[in-house]
Amino acid sequence: MLQGEKVNLRAIEPSDSTLIYLWENDIENWKFTNTDAPLSMFEIYQLIEEQRAVRESGQVRLIIQDKETNTAVGAIDIYNIDFKNGFGTVGILIAEEKYRKKGFAAESLNLLAQYAKEHLQLHHLTCGIQSSNLPSQSLFEKCNYLKIGTRTNWFLVDGKREDEYIYQLML
Repeated sequence: MLQGEKVNLRAIEPSDSTLIYLWENDIENWKFTNTDAPLSMFEIYQLIEEQRAVRESGQVRLIIQDKETNTAVGAIDIYNIDFKNGFGTVGILIAEEKYRKKGFAAESLNLLAQYAKEHLQLHHLTCGIQSSNLPSQSLFEKCNYLKIGTRTNWFLVDGKREDEYIYQLML
């Protein structure tokens, strides 16, 4: 478990399957996670099982837990990990509005970066953010990620083309 002042980042457990199922199938989250179809509970179980072997799956996903209440408030992951070249892509979700803007996401990103550097021996992390997602842009910039590029008209969101901004953090 990774411990911060406000949050703990912990491994996903089989008992989290219903929570992950609800988060992954919340249509409001799909526009940020690039999801276009619901996931079955079987697929959620497979996802959880794959997390056990990060070097095989190339992904690690952790539950963000409010340290004060032990409530799971979101998830954070590094995926597309390339151990040879030392990089991975970061994704984060604070699942419900009531848990946003409380510092959970920033602290989680900082803990994850430390873990990526010290335990996974990664050299940099990247993320892609939709141009309309100003809160995420602000979050990643606050955590010292630099905007390094733009993919023009990369996403189709609600029938409109939208750019993707690429951010990078050198560890």
